[in-house]
Amino acid sequence: MKIQEIITKLWLAFFIVLVLWGCESDYAPKPKGYNRFILPEHAYQPLPDTLPYHFEYSKHARLLKDSSWISDKYWVEIYYPQFKADIHITYKTVNSLDSLKEYFDDAYFLTAKHQIKASAIDEAISKTPSGKTVVYAELEGEVPSQFQFISTDSTQNFLRGALYFNTQVQNDSLQPAIEYVKVDIVHMMNTLKWNDLKGSSRN
Repeated sequence: MKIQEIITKLWLAFFIVLVLWGCESDYAPKPKGYNRFILPEHAYQPLPDTLPYHFEYSKHARLLKDSSWISDKYWVEIYYPQFKADIHITYKTVNSLDSLKEYFDDAYFLTAKHQIKASAIDEAISKTPSGKTVVYAELEGEVPSQFQFISTDSTQNFLRGALYFNTQVQNDSLQPAIEYVKVDIVHMMNTLKWNDLKGSSRN
């Protein structure tokens, strides 16, 4: 079997698993009413060139080093003080097809952790303007992470992101803020490039 066929099957398997999770979820009606948020206009700034990936992120957010105990060298947090929201970005180098499969499996597991509380999981595969493939997963219900995504060139780079809100407010009330940050995440992925760690970007 050709390498490209294997990679295509990994993408397809990831998408099918997400579809099955979404289909198994029970519908739960959403309560009406939202918290009032004053949402600033979307504006963006570039990541520093010291990371193996590059994209534009919100000017209303702070770029922080990942503070978790399992943090790796190129993991970062994009923190929105106004919403108490974090986009956790993790990055891994692809060394082989086995390592790529392991990263996909980890992504399955991390999304599956929210399945018990999720009322639905909506997923989509998207192509960026530069031709990159991104898988988005939107989780509904009282889940800790409302939006997750992955992108990889299948040969060298694997990037995953997850949105979290550090607040006790219910997700239905957070919906305006969630939708706002989702727009920023899509922009991040639409401007994604891979760096060679010497400061130059490549598609």
